[in-house]
Amino acid sequence: MYIPKIMTIAGSDSGGGAGIQADLKTIAALGGYGTSVITALTAQNTRAVTMIHEVPSDMIAAQYEAIMEDIGADAIKIGMLSSIVIIKTVAGLLRQQSAPNVVLDPVMISKSGAQLLKEEAIEALITDLLPHCTLLTPNIPETEKLIGQSMKTDEEIKNAAVLLQAKGVAACLIKGGHLDRPDVLNTLFDGSTYFSFTTDRLEKTYTHGTGCTLSSAIATYLGHKKPLNEAVGLGIQYVYDGIHHGYVVGQGTNPLNHMHILKNI
Repeated sequence: MYIPKIMTIAGSDSGGGAGIQADLKTIAALGGYGTSVITALTAQNTRAVTMIHEVPSDMIAAQYEAIMEDIGADAIKIGMLSSIVIIKTVAGLLRQQSAPNVVLDPVMISKSGAQLLKEEAIEALITDLLPHCTLLTPNIPETEKLIGQSMKTDEEIKNAAVLLQAKGVAACLIKGGHLDRPDVLNTLFDGSTYFSFTTDRLEKTYTHGTGCTLSSAIATYLGHKKPLNEAVGLGIQYVYDGIHHGYVVGQGTNPLNHMHILKNI
């Protein structure tokens, strides 16, 4: 039986709720084989990020090349890329040897408020990396940073998706969890059509790692050859159920349950 190979290029979360750890749990739960290219080591828990150590660019490249020359990748999820050097390194690797499905989660700020993408690196993310991506998955604050405009209405969100797609990415999913509304509206624009995905707003706060989890879930479903809009819908449902079945492991913002699809614990 063929198993899709899903690569995650992201930072390590020592608390296990986000980053590489969340990605690999998600990929395995959804029937993929996960490989990893670690871009940064973070010392963090459910309450704070206390230290960040960037991985040297030659080591990032070595990890990527080692995977590609042997295992390959049916899809790639990209998360934390903290600096211009790291962004340009990853963009260069994708130019040389890319996968058919590249999902970029533009990680800027952690749930605890830590700056994970340097301000001066945002332009490099746009110009160097977006053209190599199948799907961009920003939340509302990240979208506002990327386009330089604030958003409140559904129409403004649709316009923002068009602006982002015009910057070179094939498709854009704007996550609406930060909007002040009773439900959560996620808007996908694939370059020609809008798709809306609405879920109830859960009162549960098991949300550490939701962005990482959603992007890796979508990448895994794309690796299973699901159409983009179906992969997005399945990924959103997976995250929603993970929050619903979340659990307390620390004293801050706790993670969703990545293994809920296998059994409820």
